[in-house]
Amino acid sequence: MVRHDGHDEGKRVSTQAGATAGERTGRRRRTAAGPRKAAALLTAAAAVGTLTALPARAAEGPDLPPYAFDASAQRIAGAASSGNAVELEPGRTYRDTLKKDGKVYYRLNLGTDRNSYVSVVAVPKPGGKAAYGDGFQVSIQDGSGTECGSQDVNFAVGDHVRPLTAYARRIVDPDESSCQEAGPYYVLVERESDAESAQDDWELEIQHLTEPLLTGKGPDKLPEAWPSKMPALPVGDAKDRQGGDGFARAVSVERGEWRARIRPGQTLFWRVPVDWGQQVFASAELGSSAAGDDSVSYALALGIDNPARGFVDLRTGSYNGKPATVALAPLRPVAHENRSTYETATNGMRFAGWYYLTATLSPEVAEEYGDGALPLTLRVDVTGTKKSAPGYAGDAGAFQVTAQDEKAAANGSPGTEADGGGTAMVALAAGGLGLGTVLLVGLGAWTFLARRPTGGR
Repeated sequence: MVRHDGHDEGKRVSTQAGATAGERTGRRRRTAAGPRKAAALLTAAAAVGTLTALPARAAEGPDLPPYAFDASAQRIAGAASSGNAVELEPGRTYRDTLKKDGKVYYRLNLGTDRNSYVSVVAVPKPGGKAAYGDGFQVSIQDGSGTECGSQDVNFAVGDHVRPLTAYARRIVDPDESSCQEAGPYYVLVERESDAESAQDDWELEIQHLTEPLLTGKGPDKLPEAWPSKMPALPVGDAKDRQGGDGFARAVSVERGEWRARIRPGQTLFWRVPVDWGQQVFASAELGSSAAGDDSVSYALALGIDNPARGFVDLRTGSYNGKPATVALAPLRPVAHENRSTYETATNGMRFAGWYYLTATLSPEVAEEYGDGALPLTLRVDVTGTKKSAPGYAGDAGAFQVTAQDEKAAANGSPGTEADGGGTAMVALAAGGLGLGTVLLVGLGAWTFLARRPTGGR
């Protein structure tokens, strides 16, 4: 797969693909029920929230778990013209649908005090076929149509689909002349599909994040020398840490060896906190199978995306029934100066926070080895001394590592739980019925019924 970054800090960016990844870079009814039924009402209200949250998961394929969308995401519709585009607010996540060869616009109202990042996760229907160039591009443009930043992604490796993610950014830089004014900007998402590819719609998960500027001029010179050697990754004392089914449910990990199981056509998601000055290394080992010995090209793909869900790198490997390992190439330590280069893998390591690891097993593996789950071992290492943030003029938000993040990584919490929302909270929020509303409804019913005279019941 090849991905392109465009106009980073106002300049056009060209991507260099990695060696092995060169193939891809509500109204209530009144009731005379007593407190016991009021309690039931509370339970039912919670159930309504849970049930309405169910559509937050993608259409399920033949035996594969669906992609787990962010349960708080708001459903919107992208416009055919920028003049009708709906606004994407900072800190919010959205859902939309993109048709074959579709092209949709969204609006941003931006100031001059923060950088903006808009990511798009495209989720095709599982099991679909893809051609080499199938993919999409996301870009941010100003009111005159000038492109501020873009990134494109395609499947490339193999001929199967999987979730794809890319981001675009608008960077505030006084040294640049374009994309620096406050006002309306537009996000454009364009899908490109081969005539022989699957014709189904793609579900989109869209996120808008902002980053504060620096109080002064930040470091902008990339060191020539850096720890570029792959260390020996942790082995022994492996623990179960099954990956999640989407970015919002990515399972937290820290340094160590983690066991999981993966089925052909499935993508698993993990996340690891990486602070300023630290490097992240990872490998994925697919266990052996006695079902055959035929080789499957591009069988296992291991990718990494940054805290803004921007693509960083991807590596692939073949499988012939014997143990097979795919490792990420060494990446530079997280640093502000990484954004001074046009090389995608380095440019993506531009801020601290949760970095996402994804493992995808090709559906072609099922043809040779059956559709049962195979053992997968994820090995992760985070090295280097933590450094101070580069002097943000405000709260760094998602672009930092907190003590809560480190605790979540140690406990293996899924994303929504680790970020302060349990399963019930997420379900209620997704159903449009907040937990506070449910509690008030339930407690109000309980109080009203408890105060009613007992006669005539």
